[in-house]
Amino acid sequence: MCSVLTRIRPIHRAVALSLRLGANTEGSSYAATQSRRLSPGKNSVVDLQRNARFYCSRMAKTEGLLFRQLFEVESSTYTYLLADTNTREAIIIDPVLETIDRDLSLIEELGLKLILAVNTHCHADHITSSGLMKKRIAGLKSAISKFSGASADILLSEGDKIRFGKHYLTVRETPGHTDGCTTFVSADESMAFTGDALLIRGCGRTDFQQGSPERLYKSIHEVIFQLPEDCLLYPAHDYKGQTVTTVGEERKHNPRLTKKLEEFVKIMDNLNLPKPKKIDIAVPANLLCGLQD
Repeated sequence: MCSVLTRIRPIHRAVALSLRLGANTEGSSYAATQSRRLSPGKNSVVDLQRNARFYCSRMAKTEGLLFRQLFEVESSTYTYLLADTNTREAIIIDPVLETIDRDLSLIEELGLKLILAVNTHCHADHITSSGLMKKRIAGLKSAISKFSGASADILLSEGDKIRFGKHYLTVRETPGHTDGCTTFVSADESMAFTGDALLIRGCGRTDFQQGSPERLYKSIHEVIFQLPEDCLLYPAHDYKGQTVTTVGEERKHNPRLTKKLEEFVKIMDNLNLPKPKKIDIAVPANLLCGLQD
């Protein structure tokens, strides 16, 4: 097992700083369909590309933690960079192939040592840059859930700790969108990275890749919603310009997850969404750490 993973118990809580990107994050046809179901108003991809900031430069409030939230336009994907400000050890969550040069440039500018590229699940709407990053950064390792079916240096399990300097994220299994979906929770439970399981006022679809609305509902209510109410939740995507939410907000305002299980299943079974445009190339590539020709 790689040294970045250990099993220890969580420590104290603290409140992290909420981020605002200040741009509308409308994505592909899949993203647009999702957005139409959740709100009537939207901007075009052209407007997004003209106005979007491609990363937020603020830091988390947790002492000694450097935090960046980055954005990829086509798939409306958030990538997260976290680092220990003392040791400069860093990890990156859900990196995207199209933005690898931007991400590596930022890492170099900040003087960080990237030790792990980790994916919350096997993505269907974009190709991960984890494999290519490993070719460009000596010693970098990749990680993903052992239930994802994908190749990686580290196969993650429930309770694993992803360490970088004095900080760590705890692996929590949250299947339902896919079998291998994971949520990463900070040591002080002030922030969590929910992948496609829980989105801002939404959730991941359940109509392909081992999707199950029943399992997703259970994962969110029994895992994510058990975190502190002020825990900041950072999703893998957003299509309406929002960057962060909280456990308390989603418990109260999520239009799907505030329903009973039976109604939630009915909603999810009747979304009738088009499949992601890149699914036929993204999934096979991501099963091989993004390196399939």
